[in-house]
Amino acid sequence: MTPGPSEHGPAPTIWPLGFAVGIAVGLVGLIIDPEVIGSLGGVIAIVFGFMWARAATGDMRAHVPVVQAEVREATPAEIAAAPSAMEGEAAMPVTPAGQKMPRSRFLEGATLGLGGLIGAIVTVPVAGVALLPPFLRQKGHKVDLGPLSAFPEGKWFITTFIVNPSEGAVDRRTAFIRNNGTLNNVPSFTIISNRCSHLGCPTQANGPTGAILGQKNVTEHTANGKILLRPVVPAGFGCPCHGSQFDVEGNRTAGPAVRALDRYSFEIDNGHLVLLSTYSVSHVVGTGAQAKIYKYKLAGPGQHVDGPEQWFYPLQPPHH
Repeated sequence: MTPGPSEHGPAPTIWPLGFAVGIAVGLVGLIIDPEVIGSLGGVIAIVFGFMWARAATGDMRAHVPVVQAEVREATPAEIAAAPSAMEGEAAMPVTPAGQKMPRSRFLEGATLGLGGLIGAIVTVPVAGVALLPPFLRQKGHKVDLGPLSAFPEGKWFITTFIVNPSEGAVDRRTAFIRNNGTLNNVPSFTIISNRCSHLGCPTQANGPTGAILGQKNVTEHTANGKILLRPVVPAGFGCPCHGSQFDVEGNRTAGPAVRALDRYSFEIDNGHLVLLSTYSVSHVVGTGAQAKIYKYKLAGPGQHVDGPEQWFYPLQPPHH
């Protein structure tokens, strides 16, 4: 007799295909439109996945008929042939009095525990050396850029400095700095990193600088070494590598960058402008001292800081 479909499992359904389509739509949506297409793909995958699981477990959830066991009395011959329960060896070894577990179970647990201990001894030191330094050996640096008088109000400067002089030129950085005046009697500065938020290339000011403006570069000498200030009148900032463009507040206006340019925190110390840590920015509303900055913990180039995309990036070590 040819077996029926029920003997080989559930009949084919469209639920797996729909689930696969939902996953595909969701992945494409993460690139094209995460909020609409990505969400639609997720809904499709969830609905079809639920229906698939429901169909696959239908037999498990079905009512199981109660089968009455056959009961009959043993014959005298069967009774006479059956051995006594007290004859023969015990089916399971008897645990001696005072012993809480069989020896076999103890050996099993000891073997697993010893294996886990050896694995931890081998793995933990290697993992610690590989993973902990980025999280534990981060030292915050302060960069003295010179007196506030070197930054006239309303003027932009392309400022080049070295974060940690002991590291040499490898620690050279550039920032676009504008003195916004005061806000509530506190000095206000716009300090934008020149690192492109796409892949980290050095962005440039879209506008005349230095000699073209008829203005001289300024050099300040501080505890961080030589600080070069180049006057500039930017119409925005642009990345020469892949074409990302940003306005004067660092907002992305074109190109593949995923967010605004990063910024520096700062403080005023004895009349000097001092740079602190960098942070990431999704976008800026307004300009100058009145700007509202949507700031986030520093993220790597190409990483989103808001929206559902941010969930797909790994844990970032602290940065300074």
